[in-house]
Amino acid sequence: MQKFVITGGKRLNGEIELQGCKNSALPIMAAAVLVNGKCILESCPNLTDVYSASRILNSIGCKCSIAGNTAEIDSVSVSGNAISEKLMGEMRSSIMFVGAILGRVGQCTFSIPGGCELGPRPIDMHLAAFAKLGAEISENGGEITCRMPKEKRHGGKISLPFPSVGATENIILCSVLAEGETVVNNAAREPEICDMCRFLRSCGAKIKGDGESRIVIEGVERLHGCEYRIMPDRIAGATYLAMTAAAGGAMILKNACICEMEPFLSVLEQSGCYICTADNRIYLRRGGRLRAVRDRIRTMPHPGFPTDAQAVLMAALAAADGTSVFEENIFDCRYRHTDALIKMGADIQVMGKAAVVRGVKKLHGADVEATDLRGGAAMAVAALGAEGRTTIGCISHIGRGYEKFEENITSLGGRISRE
Repeated sequence: MQKFVITGGKRLNGEIELQGCKNSALPIMAAAVLVNGKCILESCPNLTDVYSASRILNSIGCKCSIAGNTAEIDSVSVSGNAISEKLMGEMRSSIMFVGAILGRVGQCTFSIPGGCELGPRPIDMHLAAFAKLGAEISENGGEITCRMPKEKRHGGKISLPFPSVGATENIILCSVLAEGETVVNNAAREPEICDMCRFLRSCGAKIKGDGESRIVIEGVERLHGCEYRIMPDRIAGATYLAMTAAAGGAMILKNACICEMEPFLSVLEQSGCYICTADNRIYLRRGGRLRAVRDRIRTMPHPGFPTDAQAVLMAALAAADGTSVFEENIFDCRYRHTDALIKMGADIQVMGKAAVVRGVKKLHGADVEATDLRGGAAMAVAALGAEGRTTIGCISHIGRGYEKFEENITSLGGRISRE
């Protein structure tokens, strides 16, 4: 099994170009199922999750190929209506394909999706929404089948008990070809949802209100193909900025989505980093020691602080002056990375939803294993700012969300190798 070896203690300097957004690419690839034509997706990141999505598309009769950072998807001949248990288990975002297949074919059979183990993430909201749109749902031996006969497909009014990103996306995917109007109240507002909606509008869908808590979808009979550029990845951007904050130095992040990253940037500035933004570029410099963030860092749905950036920020603040307090409000098991940080010398106490991080003078290298995608990235952040050598095992987690991870770190002057 491969691992990363990182030798810390060296300041980072340089510039990198931000990759396309994983959390946009996956639902947009699912949305392509609804299109009776060919779609070309530019700035599509080369990630294991993207290749898993490609396998799902090909398994149901789409023709999906990826060359460089361009994905070409021809969905004219969609013929399948089932996603195998193996493919469902490869990533959490496989659930997105259910809404798309249901909206295009009228039936989908699937099992519970896999992905990072971040605590229970039930799909009850998804199934309840499908039912309100006319689906008949049955379960047999862990296999779920949703049937939506053409005569029963219709819009509906759905109020989500929580602004779930996945449920919001699935409702949109299921309803763009349904008859009538669908209204989603308490919808999630994440930028990646807006990106998916921009793609669908480019294909002829009628969607209003994305980015707000109320989204209205007016069903259309048919969608056409298009060429579309996927937005930059704000979480990958936050990770590389956190690396420079942890190690010290200065970097320029090119192709950045500045507005979408503001909740993270504002907190990072409180830690003493100098940040300047202009022309889709973010410049960050850290000269002296980081300082703790005074206000409690609460993860919340957008436009709050993103849960996906919690671990990488915590890794940077583990060696800051003072005490920072995190409050995780999205996932139950999002502090699994703290054991590795503690092994590296961090002083972190977890109490339910809260994690109290008392900054230490310096972290040191250790042998650790990635627990999930963002937790693995956090270990790399900590390692770059630590003294000595760190090995990170189970790096397949990191490959699910970061393109050219070693190359980007090396281009900034970081010392990393794959063994």
